[in-house]
Amino acid sequence: MPETLIYWEVRRVKITIVRGAEADNNAAIGIGSLIIFIAMILVAGIAASVIIQTMNSLEQQTIQTSQEVMKDISSGLRVTHVSGYNNDSIIDQLAIIIRTTAGSDEVDLTHAYISLSDMSKQVFLNYSNSIFSDNVSNGLFDTLNSSLLTSTNYGIMIIRDIDNSCTATNPNINSDDMVVLIVNTTQCFSGIAPRTEISGNIVPENGISGIISFTTPSIYIDKIIELQ
Repeated sequence: MPETLIYWEVRRVKITIVRGAEADNNAAIGIGSLIIFIAMILVAGIAASVIIQTMNSLEQQTIQTSQEVMKDISSGLRVTHVSGYNNDSIIDQLAIIIRTTAGSDEVDLTHAYISLSDMSKQVFLNYSNSIFSDNVSNGLFDTLNSSLLTSTNYGIMIIRDIDNSCTATNPNINSDDMVVLIVNTTQCFSGIAPRTEISGNIVPENGISGIISFTTPSIYIDKIIELQ
């Protein structure tokens, strides 16, 4: 065989081998790219799932927070009057008349507490369901037996309850109701003397607190004294 033909045959075999190697390399690169692409899809899917779960959690938390804020803004108690009972120049009982704020939801007094301070001592009182009256037939300070009250509890009397929502076991009040909270100040402060500054709050479970703030007169003349 002529040398020229042998040369061209060898050259053709070399070209064929080179082309085969290039095809193998292209296939390997394509498989690698496919693996990377699939991995990117999986990572993106996992990230999207995490983001969706986080957004759902934030949405639920936002709804719950907004509902609680609405309760705090729209519900609450307000103090309309505070009267004291003068017993030998010492106020030994307080009658705190309360109502709900305008547009308020129903307020459960079972979970409401009274905070009172005479500037030297502070007490916290909760409702005692054994000290309850559905009327004030004998007046603010003679209807309930205040001697049963202690420095940690208060009693309830109903002035108005059209829908009968306020009972001894479920003292719930709404916009139509007016009730009296009775406090035995002898148990709380050994009575309240003249020229004493009293401050406090009636704090419901949710919403606005009723404010108690007054200074007793310098001389007690009447038996029942309007304080606030």
